[in-house]
Amino acid sequence: MSFIIADACVVTINPQHDILDHGSVLVVDDRIAGIGTRTRLAADHPEAELIDGAGQILMPGLVNTHTHLFQTLLKGPGDDMELKKWFSCMTGPAAAQLTVSDAHAAALHGCVESIRSGVTTLVDFMYVHPRPGLTQAVVDAYEITGMRGFVCRGFLSDGVQYGVPEALIETPQAALADARRLITANNRPGSRVQVGLAPCMIWTLDDESLRQTRALADELGILLTIHVAETPFELEHAARVYGRSDTEVLSDLGVLGPDVLAVHCVQCGSHDLDLLRRHDTKVSHNPCSNLYLASGFAPVPAMLSRGITVGLGSDGPASSNNHSLFQAMKFAALIQKGLHRDATIMTARKALEMATIDGARAVGLEREIGSIEVGKKADLALVDARSAFMAPIHDPVSALVYSALGHETSLVTIDGRIVMRDGLVRTVDEVEVRRKAQTAAVELARRAGIASSAAVWA
Repeated sequence: MSFIIADACVVTINPQHDILDHGSVLVVDDRIAGIGTRTRLAADHPEAELIDGAGQILMPGLVNTHTHLFQTLLKGPGDDMELKKWFSCMTGPAAAQLTVSDAHAAALHGCVESIRSGVTTLVDFMYVHPRPGLTQAVVDAYEITGMRGFVCRGFLSDGVQYGVPEALIETPQAALADARRLITANNRPGSRVQVGLAPCMIWTLDDESLRQTRALADELGILLTIHVAETPFELEHAARVYGRSDTEVLSDLGVLGPDVLAVHCVQCGSHDLDLLRRHDTKVSHNPCSNLYLASGFAPVPAMLSRGITVGLGSDGPASSNNHSLFQAMKFAALIQKGLHRDATIMTARKALEMATIDGARAVGLEREIGSIEVGKKADLALVDARSAFMAPIHDPVSALVYSALGHETSLVTIDGRIVMRDGLVRTVDEVEVRRKAQTAAVELARRAGIASSAAVWA
């Protein structure tokens, strides 16, 4: 299969930061095979289908480095709560009731929502397992929709005293045995979907659980992701139990490393950031969620000045209300400007890099995705810049970060496969996906005893 996306404004995110005002991109099979003019590419490849990109911006597919797809069913019930209450009163009780069909419906809808907003790679942090089969249900949703990414099998082995429902507690032996099985079944060289590990956070795990998780990640060579320093509670717990910060604990236990994606890092101090840099640990910045739960402001400029790789995440819709990385880009830039009273401290270009090539680096895929370069995977998003919200345009990068709402995405390719065209996802029936997600949300809220008017929308 080959096609040419022709006459678009191509924002490459390549090392030279090239922007081609009337550029065209040739895709052959799963790879970007050429970049140039419509005339030259069409002459050299007359068999390729021509897709008109005039008036649109072609960018690399966005990389969402952190979400919880099951929370797609929980948009709204956690409004106006700080994290501990949010988890103990809403998210935890709902997670304890999660079924395989719920997880699948939520993941399908989350993948569709992501594709519609230009996301081509997702890292799902699946930490709730009240019954078997939930992680595989998410993997199946990736496969059906065509999404690329990682489904990270998480677990909680402690934390009842802090509000974790008993139904979510697993022994590390059982959780890691299940993780090994999932990894063996799904991870193959070059697989579009990989299973990773996601120990939840240190106040829900003991030291031995963390050591065993690190050992399995080392043995199998997989991505390991963990929540770090999200709220003051983590710092208070670590100080009380260990006499030091949670980042220091993870360093001392040998957990941190270049294959680790540390999520949030809002409460990290200078020494913590130095540890992250020393271990080449990557960071997933989730600005919308951090504001929603009143967690604070991640010290992203300090991370970047140290050379720490920082990608962007939406976090789960229970704490950000959607999977939009366009929102995350804008918030990531604006909150630092306001916090530091420095308009230059975070640029639109850096926010876009965090959502593309830096996100790819954060998950070890920078040689495959994250920029538009010949030889890379054809993970692309075409954004209709003729939208009333984006036009008139002076700078395409500014338009993507500060003007676009995300729904302007018209075409998405993953692995060279067109998964959305003319604003419609082609791999699934979107109407049926939404219907099933709404029905699942109604039933989950009912079983969990959560106040909801979801039935009105079913």
